[in-house]
Amino acid sequence: MIQAETLELLEWSRLCQHLATFAATKLGATAARHLQIPAALSESLGLLAQTQEAYQIEQNLPSGLKFDGIQDIGEALERSQLQGVLSGDELLAIATTLAGARQLRRTIDSQPDLPVLTELVSDLRTYPELEQEIHRCIDDRGKVADRASPKLGGIREQLRQVRDRIYQMLQRILQRQSNAVQEPVITQRGDRFVIPVKAPQKDAIPGIVHDTSSSGLTLYVEPHSVVNLGNQLRQLTRQEQVEEEAVRRVLTEQVAAVKPDLERLLAIATILDLATARARYSLWLGANPPRFIDRSAGERITLRQLRHPLLVWQNQHEQGTPVVPIDLLIQPQIHVVAITGPNTGGKTVTLKTLGLAVLMAKVGLFIPAREPVELPWFDHILADIGDEQSLEQSLSTFSGHIRRISRILEAIGQGEGEGLGARGWGLGEEELATEAQGSEEIQEQSTEEQADNPSPQPLAPSPQPAAPSSSLVLLDEVGAGTDPSEGSALAIALLRYLADHAQLTIATTHFGELKALKYQDERFENASVEFDDVSLSPTYRLLWGIPGRSNALAIARRLGLKPEIIDQAQGQVGLQASEDVNQVIAGLEAQRRQQEQKAQETAQLLQQAERLHAEVARKAALLKERERDLQQQQEQAVQSAIAQAKAEIAQVIRQLQRGPATAQDAQQATESLNQIAQQQLPSRKPAKPKPGFRPQVGDRVRIPRLGQTAEVLTNPDEDGELSVRFGLMKMTISLADVESLNGEKAELPAKPKPAPEPPPPPPADPAPTVRTSRNTVDIRGSRVADAEVVLERAIASAEAGALWIIHGHGTGKLRQGVHEFLKQHPQVSRYELAERTDGGSGVTIAYIQ
Repeated sequence: MIQAETLELLEWSRLCQHLATFAATKLGATAARHLQIPAALSESLGLLAQTQEAYQIEQNLPSGLKFDGIQDIGEALERSQLQGVLSGDELLAIATTLAGARQLRRTIDSQPDLPVLTELVSDLRTYPELEQEIHRCIDDRGKVADRASPKLGGIREQLRQVRDRIYQMLQRILQRQSNAVQEPVITQRGDRFVIPVKAPQKDAIPGIVHDTSSSGLTLYVEPHSVVNLGNQLRQLTRQEQVEEEAVRRVLTEQVAAVKPDLERLLAIATILDLATARARYSLWLGANPPRFIDRSAGERITLRQLRHPLLVWQNQHEQGTPVVPIDLLIQPQIHVVAITGPNTGGKTVTLKTLGLAVLMAKVGLFIPAREPVELPWFDHILADIGDEQSLEQSLSTFSGHIRRISRILEAIGQGEGEGLGARGWGLGEEELATEAQGSEEIQEQSTEEQADNPSPQPLAPSPQPAAPSSSLVLLDEVGAGTDPSEGSALAIALLRYLADHAQLTIATTHFGELKALKYQDERFENASVEFDDVSLSPTYRLLWGIPGRSNALAIARRLGLKPEIIDQAQGQVGLQASEDVNQVIAGLEAQRRQQEQKAQETAQLLQQAERLHAEVARKAALLKERERDLQQQQEQAVQSAIAQAKAEIAQVIRQLQRGPATAQDAQQATESLNQIAQQQLPSRKPAKPKPGFRPQVGDRVRIPRLGQTAEVLTNPDEDGELSVRFGLMKMTISLADVESLNGEKAELPAKPKPAPEPPPPPPADPAPTVRTSRNTVDIRGSRVADAEVVLERAIASAEAGALWIIHGHGTGKLRQGVHEFLKQHPQVSRYELAERTDGGSGVTIAYIQ
């Protein structure tokens, strides 16, 4: 009962309603609205794995998982099992559900790294043969098709023929008796075809009156001539219904035969839809997957920037206020956290936010917090939030709280088992009173000791039971609603009991005595909601390790309450002690704000340093890559130059090898090698100065003499003139009249000086020709026409020099054709037969210009 109350207090049903809006099917939405809280950690881990893989699909596929065609066919399956006959629409829904489930399985099988969902759909049976049979017998409107059975097709053919005959006969009556007809239409009354006849003219068309108009002026008459056809039509219609029912009965029996597999299919589709809804809701929240921790192993609860999911929804969809996130970092030894602070400061929202976060993790939802999200798996979430005052049950606020807390303690006792020894399973009235009395005595003793000794010794921690219940307890305004002294004593006793029996308790309170528990027991921690003294409003931020200040008198003074009342109130509470405590707390808060500000500045500096480091690393990588590219280009250029120089030197050597070596030939070879060295070796001349500004098409330039800025339309020509446009005007100006927007003058083209006429070169000796495979063409055995094609290609690709053409001796016709072709070719200056040592009359040497 208390767990159901807790879900209601945390507004769990509202969150389930929000989750249901992300479901794609009616089954998924229903399951989302009635989420079951898992009872074991393994179930929660399985649900989280499903959500994680569905989240992965949503990110990888543009449309995610599609649930087209999947419908709620549960009732239809139950009726098929009870030997009922399913309608055409129900059968069609089963067929579309089978097709939709098959598409789901294909989508999941096509995605990598989905072990949980793949295993889930591995045993999914979609019965394509049943789906095909349903589509064969049922059309898209849910009606039984003619092709379902030959008998049905024959009956419907007869129906069409009888109906056509009835229409023809009635049309002829309408034409013959047009004066007696109210309007020339054929209508139906029940399953009988009738025509509207004027009441005074009813004898003109004898027949059966099936209906009368409201005015009585029109009678709907079935003429006697079509009565027999109408009876025949009714009989055929009944036969059609019987045959349709027989077809649907056969299909229903086929569905009933595989009902368990179809129910399993429906369950798997619902699980997939619910997992997808959880993933989409988590994606919308900007949530992150939680990790369940073991606090006994020293792991702490980490929930940074945690947001209330219902407030996020309210902010997004209902124009609510922005959500202020909170940080919950709870060390493993902490069992009780006491949150203090002013009203409306966010204490209750903190309790609900933590409770919802734990529940969301248990059902497989991601948590709206910054990574990492680490929290324990609690067996029970138990809460006492709000007022349980009831006039009908004569319950005051205090009595309502005590009743609910008693149910919480009972639930904790049932969850502990039998390993707790003699402390009992619940906190009875006598034990609670004893604990409370002991707490009062401890407070009085502490007060007396503080009066004698300003440095009290902290109390030893209470002994812990062997196996405390893994429960999360959320208490709002613990001990409120009664006398403050007794209420604080009761609250202290209750929190100490929960420190022994529950894994974690979060309690909000206004009692200052609870703030001192942290210094008496290491299992207790203080927290407070921040309050702005200037604006007199809460900031909704949660501060850890600092108890909340008492702001009631300060707020009353700022709001204008009479000073004498404030002074008297301060005297009642003890002015000096109150001010000292408030000053200490204020100092702690100021130190906390300074630390937070310094932490923010440090984080900003760290981010800047990381950005600078990344930028420097990127530029260094770019420089290294550019250096490698330049080195590769230089190596390629050097290799190319070496290869070209080797080729030219080899050519010079071949020229020297032809014929007897003379001094003139050696001199020419030396000059050729010097030219090669000048061409291939890098120049040692100093680099030319960087040219000045030279406008290009599209550049913006300034024309000082006109005081205008213009756009360049054409590049400067050889005379240094270019076309520009400013406004609607175009003009041609000189480079001397323009400058860049930075004030740089344009570079004027250098006018070449007329060079003196060089003396005519002395006639050079013809360069010796060397026969190679590249300047030799073998056309032996070819016809003249084919040889001309080969020669044309060889002459076109040959450089200036000699071309050796091997045509052989034979009959001489090929040689004659070659000579005729060379004689008419424009690139051939002359040709001659080769020397005897080079082929004689079987080879012709052609000289290419």
